[in-house]
Amino acid sequence: MAQDGERSLAVFVDFENLALGFQNRREKFDITRVFERLVEKGKIVFKKAYADWNRFSAYTAMLHEAAIELTEIPRRSQTGKNSADIRLCVDAMDMAYSKEHIDTFVVISGDSDFSPLVSKLKELGKHVIGLGMQESTSDLLRDNCDEFIYYEDLEQKHGVLPDFDSSVPDSKKKAFKLLLDSLLAVRRENKEIIWSSMVKDTMKRKKPSFNETYHGYRTFSELLEDAAKNGLLELEMDSRGRSYIVTRFGAEMKTRKPFPSRKPAPVKIRPPQTPPMSLKPTVTEEATNVIKSEIDAVILAPTEEIPYTVTEPLEEAIVPEVLKTDEDDIIFSRR
Repeated sequence: MAQDGERSLAVFVDFENLALGFQNRREKFDITRVFERLVEKGKIVFKKAYADWNRFSAYTAMLHEAAIELTEIPRRSQTGKNSADIRLCVDAMDMAYSKEHIDTFVVISGDSDFSPLVSKLKELGKHVIGLGMQESTSDLLRDNCDEFIYYEDLEQKHGVLPDFDSSVPDSKKKAFKLLLDSLLAVRRENKEIIWSSMVKDTMKRKKPSFNETYHGYRTFSELLEDAAKNGLLELEMDSRGRSYIVTRFGAEMKTRKPFPSRKPAPVKIRPPQTPPMSLKPTVTEEATNVIKSEIDAVILAPTEEIPYTVTEPLEEAIVPEVLKTDEDDIIFSRR
């Protein structure tokens, strides 16, 4: 997976199934709505659509503009039933085994025939997202996916920006709109804490050309601070004082309280079970007597190897009588 939990998405479009859902609708299928939602999930690295494009030539220009690779599937009378489904499954399984960095597969279809494909992808540890029309989507496919998005839900519009003062330039209004859209996208992904870096990454995926300097800000933090001054959101500094956290934004500022900031629990140090061992050596009485006797022998025994100068005269009373006979050969020492 990519850094910071960002997913890598591969998108497979069964366009013939989507066309069935649009037969009774006045509006045309808009692929841009689909990708605006999918970029909230992560980075899209592969896009491919399957259909007989002679029948759907009105959509090819739109799909080419979205950088989708179009795979031509001739009429079913020539290739047999479900040929598009088979090609899609083969390509998806080949990518699942050969591209380990792709961890999320998006199947845009409502056909229940893709349920075995979804099960196999999940068996390989992949995250599977389904997307289709409400009327033409099978319950079996919908319930087998990790997530499923209805195309009709993409048409719902969220809150609009508040009225700004005329002094606010249009470039900043555009930045605020993209900021709020990205915050809504992060909230839809059930992120417990909205970090500023997370918001900027989402803004870059939604609009790759985004740059805060174009809108008059030196850093992204200045953009967040300006949005907070205009009442669009509330900020909080993290415990380390390095990055902003968005606690509330948009309608949340009027309807609910901000999440309480979480502080790390204090680390408890367990006291030692036994007192530390004393480093003071212990000497027995017997050893003490032996040491004293050896010291006495060295002090009283005559030797020429131990130079010593008597600085103070010793009293005769403390010198043994045996040693007084030859005082020239004796070196006296004070005990």
